[in-house]
Amino acid sequence: MPRILIVEDEDVIRLALRRLLERNDYQVDEADSVQKALTSYNVNDYSLIISDLRLPGAAGTDLISKTEAPVLIMTSYASLKSAVDSMKKGAIDYIAKPFDHDEMLETVERIIRSTTVERQPNTAEPTSIQRKQIADANGMIGSCKAMQQLYDHIRRAAPTDATVLVHGETGTGKELVARAIHNQSTRSGKPIICVNCAAIPETLIESELFGYEKGAFTGANTNRTGLIEAADGGTLFLDEIGELPLEAQARLLRFIQEDEIRRIGSVESIKVNVRLICATHRDLKEMAHSGRFREDLYYRINVMKLELPPLRERGKDILELAETLLKSRCEKMKKPLMHFSPKAIQAITTYIWPGNIRELENAIERAVILCDRKEIDNELLDIDLELVDISQIRGRRNDTPPRAANNTPDRNRDNRKPIHADPSEDLSLEDYFQRFVLEHQDSMSETELAQKLGVSRKCLWERRQRLGIPRKKVSARS
Repeated sequence: MPRILIVEDEDVIRLALRRLLERNDYQVDEADSVQKALTSYNVNDYSLIISDLRLPGAAGTDLISKTEAPVLIMTSYASLKSAVDSMKKGAIDYIAKPFDHDEMLETVERIIRSTTVERQPNTAEPTSIQRKQIADANGMIGSCKAMQQLYDHIRRAAPTDATVLVHGETGTGKELVARAIHNQSTRSGKPIICVNCAAIPETLIESELFGYEKGAFTGANTNRTGLIEAADGGTLFLDEIGELPLEAQARLLRFIQEDEIRRIGSVESIKVNVRLICATHRDLKEMAHSGRFREDLYYRINVMKLELPPLRERGKDILELAETLLKSRCEKMKKPLMHFSPKAIQAITTYIWPGNIRELENAIERAVILCDRKEIDNELLDIDLELVDISQIRGRRNDTPPRAANNTPDRNRDNRKPIHADPSEDLSLEDYFQRFVLEHQDSMSETELAQKLGVSRKCLWERRQRLGIPRKKVSARS
């Protein structure tokens, strides 16, 4: 039975946590300070130590250097930056108070399971250290459950020649995943050719992919090697394959089936040895059923499907990504190392990031350019803090911590119309957004809608486009 030590000076929280853990078959000891924990127990005997950050006498992070056991830090919402600092000191993770019982149990189970696996060198499953090595070697950041699973799938798929389909929203890093697969494959010494199918005009896509012979069409003055042929021996990455014209899809299907291509204007086929990785943000299965994508091609490329989670569902990874990007941008622009203010941390962790990592990267780069101090505030990030009020109703995934409460006074709160929703409905933020806009766009202007939703007009417009909600003009105002 795993042993856990709770170090918490608030009796109510300590007792509640002890009962929760004992009901789930953990053996629990407790202390109300770091000093009592060190004098009353052998802290190396525990599978996990759960400690409050702020304790009388000494901070909970002081335990990190005193024990070989992993230390999970508990902190209030207002101390998120302190939690980040504690992880830099060696804490294995942090959790916000008041904690959700399911989240606490899942976090405890994950930590104990991962540290137990790491102590078994002959296990066939990759340890968290091995996963981190996979991520670090390819510039990938994150340790949430979805990313851990992604690392495992990359590790398993990379040594094979299986075709891989990477699915994820725009800006989530699909090309990074393709390069990680290539770098860990036996083809790593050969080139990886990356093609954005949406960026090449429809009239040129076939000649770009398959090449052409001299005289094949007007302007073909020399022979041209196509991108597939250029990737011979290596990997071809077709990004946004859902944008590929149907005619090019038919030719691509033959390449996948027969491992050969034929240049435009040529009568001879060329054998090629190419590993294919595709990526899209679209639902290819639905497109295939509606005739907008070849069904036979869909089943050919959907051999190994990897799901990239959107940034809003990656929990604590968001802050880790932000810190890493901030350090990188400061070094690139030769500026002193900066840090985020508590409000900036709150904004980063509560915003839904429709543009994902690309949007986060751009926001941080803009902030570094404009900031003339060492602390970056949320205003420089241009993030709407009011969005946190809406995000409270969002159905959370297991790896995503609860949203931080917005302590900023809201002068317009009393004037807001109540939003009636069935509490039994597990609405996502996008479901809520769509319902609110459809119900109120006939009686509100775009500015009023944006204010009620706590977003900018630009953000409102972008989400309308993404969710396919047409804008209606208000014909009469009451």
